[in-house]
Amino acid sequence: MKVLILGGYGVFGERLARLLVRDGHEVCVAGRNLQAAEKLALDIKCSARQLDRAGNLEGLSDFDVVVDAAGPFHTYGDNPYHVARRAIEAGVHYLDLCDDTEFCAGITALDAEAKKAGVCVLSGLSSVPALSSAAVTKLAGEDRPEYIETAILPGNKSPRGLSVMHSILAQAGQPFEVWRAGRWTKNFSWSDPKTYTLPKGINRQGWQIAVPDHRLFPEHFKADTVIFRAGLELAVMRYGLAAFALLRRLVPFPVKLPLVKAFKWVADALEPFGTGDGGMVVKVITKGEERSWRLLAEEGDGPFIPTISIRALLRRAHLPMGAGPALSVVTLAEAEAAMEGLKTTTQVDVVPCRPAFQDCLGAEFDHLPPAVQRAHQTTSVHRWSGHASITRGAGLWPNLIAKVFRFPAAFTKTEVEVTKTATNGGEIWERRFGQHHLKSRLRQTRDGMTEKFGRLTFLLGLTVENGALHFPVTSARLGIIPLPKWLLPLSKAREFELDGQFHFDIAVYAPLTHQLIVHYQGNLEPVLE
Repeated sequence: MKVLILGGYGVFGERLARLLVRDGHEVCVAGRNLQAAEKLALDIKCSARQLDRAGNLEGLSDFDVVVDAAGPFHTYGDNPYHVARRAIEAGVHYLDLCDDTEFCAGITALDAEAKKAGVCVLSGLSSVPALSSAAVTKLAGEDRPEYIETAILPGNKSPRGLSVMHSILAQAGQPFEVWRAGRWTKNFSWSDPKTYTLPKGINRQGWQIAVPDHRLFPEHFKADTVIFRAGLELAVMRYGLAAFALLRRLVPFPVKLPLVKAFKWVADALEPFGTGDGGMVVKVITKGEERSWRLLAEEGDGPFIPTISIRALLRRAHLPMGAGPALSVVTLAEAEAAMEGLKTTTQVDVVPCRPAFQDCLGAEFDHLPPAVQRAHQTTSVHRWSGHASITRGAGLWPNLIAKVFRFPAAFTKTEVEVTKTATNGGEIWERRFGQHHLKSRLRQTRDGMTEKFGRLTFLLGLTVENGALHFPVTSARLGIIPLPKWLLPLSKAREFELDGQFHFDIAVYAPLTHQLIVHYQGNLEPVLE
């Protein structure tokens, strides 16, 4: 095929051009800088052309396919689909490497025009959503993925173009919507870090950012939760970007090109450190299994990965007609075959999910009634809702403790919601009583299940008695300092089944005086089954 690549001498455009030349396509690299285009064309033996993607784009009909590898796509202004429309008018297929949510999702507006012209118009033929959706499709098979999590984790020596850096910096600290436990929740870009393991045991940290997967996967895969993270290899860069994101949350300001160039100068100065090894992780939870696909690209081949989906697609005899985001348009087998000639390693792992409470209780878990078992079979993100009554104790000491722990105020009846998120060896519980929020972290240890509120960690004596789950506090520590027994709160907490429904009854009493601090009781039902 005759392929025109706009931004063909950029970080990803150049790599796509190299791959397509290897595959025998007639490639023309184009952009505003003719000298840069001609230099690359001479190196890889293709043609070059000076074209401004915002201009009139004359000569598109000379090609079979036009690829927009320029970006950043979020800066394309009031006429974002200018290139795509001109391609349709010229009867030419349009593909791009977009990772901007609005641009990628919105390209379906061109579907009727593309079908009428008999051309293919696909946005997002990059690591996301094309490659990530290919992996999810393969991992899920015939099963509905309950939970989808993706992470892209480049090596520090991978080159960084201004467009990519502008895209990342522009969204740092900005709010975006995440589909979590069956509803949209607010998050902030470059937050909530998590560590992932790539092939060959390489660990990398990723932070949540906005990508097209958030908008597209919930409907396409009918998933309950969709999470995405991206990372940087060097800690100084990760936490530096986290500080920048926090600053933009506190004092919102636009990201202009001079600032992007300054960040790029710093990143380039740190380029000698770290490695050229990067990768990607896609995880699906379904049918009680955690299924994951992991990719490692070594020796600087990471920047080729966002171009793999286009290479795979152009190896086909025919392209799909119409316009839309690149969801499951290439298979994982096609994508992996398109990694030919690159130093990559992929692996698929399938492991059974073992909920933390089930693991901690062992055989005792089977003695719990079905409603209580179901409440503690958290394998991803589960949300429960119901009602509760809350009684607060009287007196200065109980109320002081209640304020420290941020226990809810008294209610005769209030709505209650609990979102449980499975973590490595534990869970995070986010409770909402009316408008009041209370969060704790549970973790399985050698001594049993612990629950952490801020700096205070309590060891829970989980026991099953008469078909109910009891979890009294047996010890506590402040940070790493153990608390004496006389400073422990007295808790009477149980979960049980009544008329087939999950119920809870929890009372907490003050240390020393044993005065009531808070007593809440009620029922919960799963929001999603």
